[in-house]
Amino acid sequence: MRRFKLTLEYDGAGFVGWQRQDNGPSIQAALEEAVQGFSGERVTLHGAGRTDAGVHALGQVAHLDIAKEIGADKLRDALNAHLRPAPIAVLTAEEVEDDFHARFSATRRRYRYRIVNRRAPLALERGKAWFVPSALDAAAMQAAAQVLVGRHDFTSFRAAECQAKSPVKTLDRLDVRRRDALIEVEADARSFLHHQVRNMVGSLRLVGEGKWRAADLRAALAAKDRAAAGPTAPAEGLYLVAVDYD
Repeated sequence: MRRFKLTLEYDGAGFVGWQRQDNGPSIQAALEEAVQGFSGERVTLHGAGRTDAGVHALGQVAHLDIAKEIGADKLRDALNAHLRPAPIAVLTAEEVEDDFHARFSATRRRYRYRIVNRRAPLALERGKAWFVPSALDAAAMQAAAQVLVGRHDFTSFRAAECQAKSPVKTLDRLDVRRRDALIEVEADARSFLHHQVRNMVGSLRLVGEGKWRAADLRAALAAKDRAAAGPTAPAEGLYLVAVDYD
């Protein structure tokens, strides 16, 4: 058996998320079926992050073990051929050591959340960003976001169904930048709680609208209560940008 690391991009719309489930198509299942299609082998794909339904990826990482004698480039091409017409692409494949694990070997995950802030509705960006027609102050959002950077108990930004053993995480970066109508929120950490990024973005929207200030965000964090923070931003604006390894 040989182990391969895959770097993937996908459009999460129409999928129940990364993880195989009984209630609809998943990214994991599509890839596993593609492997079986060209090799006849039943394999398990292990992903670096279990993206939710509707969440996209620019640089998801997964690994698999396969018995078939095949080079990395041919593996990439065979997977892409069998994935069509699903909106999933294997960008790269590379052989790795047996102790590599897409999830447990990761040292940092980088997410991006995209907001289109304008009065006109979305056309090309529909399903690819959060449409917010009310004016947002991105500078205020950036200043308030720094309250969340560092090691904290993020219970207030954690989904009720989160399975993490601890709500304590270290957020390395949370930056908000505007370019014309597009506002992007960049978040870096070794790992995140379920819905953490989307819940932080939902709270930052309140800051951008002038309904909250940085002190309100700090109070929400200190409350350690999901009800104290803002709403959950929709899935379609979130992208897993990259996963780093030593």
